[in-house]
Amino acid sequence: MRPLHVLVSADALSRFRERFEQVASTASSPAQIHWVLPSDPAAAHVLIDVAFISRDVTGASSKTHILPDLANFYAALRSATRLQWVHNHASGTDRPIFAELHSRGVQITSSSGTNANPVAHAAVGALIALGRKFPTLWKAQQETRWAPMMSHADLHDLTGQTVLVIGMGPIGQKIARILSAMDMQVVGVTRDATKHQSTPGFTQVLNFESMVRAIPQTHYVVLACPLTSQTLGLVDSAFLAQLPRGAFLINVARGQVVNQNDLIDALGSHLGGAFLDVFATEPLEPDSPLWHMPHVMVSPHTAGHFSEHAEKVAQLFMHNLNNHLCEQTLLNEWHPS
Repeated sequence: MRPLHVLVSADALSRFRERFEQVASTASSPAQIHWVLPSDPAAAHVLIDVAFISRDVTGASSKTHILPDLANFYAALRSATRLQWVHNHASGTDRPIFAELHSRGVQITSSSGTNANPVAHAAVGALIALGRKFPTLWKAQQETRWAPMMSHADLHDLTGQTVLVIGMGPIGQKIARILSAMDMQVVGVTRDATKHQSTPGFTQVLNFESMVRAIPQTHYVVLACPLTSQTLGLVDSAFLAQLPRGAFLINVARGQVVNQNDLIDALGSHLGGAFLDVFATEPLEPDSPLWHMPHVMVSPHTAGHFSEHAEKVAQLFMHNLNNHLCEQTLLNEWHPS
């Protein structure tokens, strides 16, 4: 069998070695895997053909805060002159390393869809929590204060309210199906609206150019889109100013989709509140006003975390490993927009 040098973390190797080797050895065009660790000598890194980036590699790193484990993995990738394909545990591929590798002709695949349900559940849970004033109730509980909201002017029935879901990938579609079952009006936004007019859960589908007409009637904006040149800074002062008083923003996409300073200003004026799972800089700065706004829920980029995620990612990698060996199409291959 031909050799295949695969870069992995020690943790991923201990968990998945036998299953990865079985896939490689039983493919219609089999290979024998030779494992490479980031700690191996540079000579081994040159031989790398494939890399599997598991969540333990990324760890607590962010795009703006690279910790040693991830830095060492990146160094190995940059040394791998034979590298053909990299699989990433995350749904997004907006870290600069992927564009760098893609420019060298390396195939990049993501794990889009593996955590779609948990992220969608987090977004819908946040929508309900904000709409039903759970943060206000929680504050009252911490103060041992009985605070019924029988006459609260901003406590509405969610039925019939309009939700603008920006991004119609697996996460956006799951969100729409749940909210539709709650009898909410869900407007989807995507690059090519003509391809999604019959997507279940959406009462209307718009492209980015035409979504402006829906913003003034929107009660909730849910961001579930990838970070691209089109979505970078999409939610800015002009966007936010068009939202009606009391509207909410839920961001389970990327922090850079929102101009954070503009959002802070809008939260101080007319927005009803926000759930933010992602931020322009992570971790969120300790002195950010967002920490202390009573109508803001801060989530440390955790909407997509769940205990079975590593297994789901490994299964997707194994599917693509077989396809890679057989020279078939890879699922979730990334192409820069």
